[in-house]
Amino acid sequence: MNERLQQFLAAENISQSQFAETIGVARASVSHILAGRNRPGYDFICSLLEHYPSLNSEWILMGKGKMYKGAVEKAPQAEAPVIAPVPAPLEAHKDENGTMVQESLFTAQEEPEIHASAPVPPVSSARTVSKIIVFYSDNTFQELKG
Repeated sequence: MNERLQQFLAAENISQSQFAETIGVARASVSHILAGRNRPGYDFICSLLEHYPSLNSEWILMGKGKMYKGAVEKAPQAEAPVIAPVPAPLEAHKDENGTMVQESLFTAQEEPEIHASAPVPPVSSARTVSKIIVFYSDNTFQELKG
């Protein structure tokens, strides 16, 4: 089960400590289970299934079926989604003739690049966004909570 739990954490893109906090167990408990030193108890499994209702209990417990309820056989990999470019912020000013002109605040080299990410797993209606972290090129970040 520890390998399936590791796969689940990777699929959900959450850390061991985030997972432990979500299901209400000690971080050490999760660490020991993932390392194979301990087996998860009844309360651990109940809390896991309660907090992640889309998780297939038969898969996590016995390795049968798909990871998520209602998951279908893997289809051929879809292409990454196309993301429309974000227009650059504009600055309005008057030119030498007094005509209003709008120009991009970015130079061609500074234009932000947007890259398509890996395909996103289907989102269950029971899941909501709780936090978004935006990382900037100057090594700062901003945390947005839902």
